[in-house]
Amino acid sequence: MEDNPVYTTKEIEKAVDNYISQFKEGYFSPLALMARLSEETGELAREINHYYGEKPKKATEEVKTVEEEIGDILFVLACITNSLDLNLSEAFHTSITKITTRDKDRWTKKEEN
Repeated sequence: MEDNPVYTTKEIEKAVDNYISQFKEGYFSPLALMARLSEETGELAREINHYYGEKPKKATEEVKTVEEEIGDILFVLACITNSLDLNLSEAFHTSITKITTRDKDRWTKKEEN
């Protein structure tokens, strides 16, 4: 894999599946994956709080980035979609369609030039 590749959602799901498939244990159960997603979300919240909030990192804390934590969340989401035979791209399509329809007039739009 390249140093900084750009992945499609299908490539993300395939890379995750290639990694998980090499282990006898395979994917964790949906409930365990949900717990892992919650854990990773907490780690993202902690990083955002350190960089943008009022709680600076302790000198003894490991250096992590917001981007790294988002990557961890994306990995777990791909585990969930793969293990449940869902499609990450289709899940996003459903969500963005719902949001752009339901919330199209919710906020003040920028003026067009």
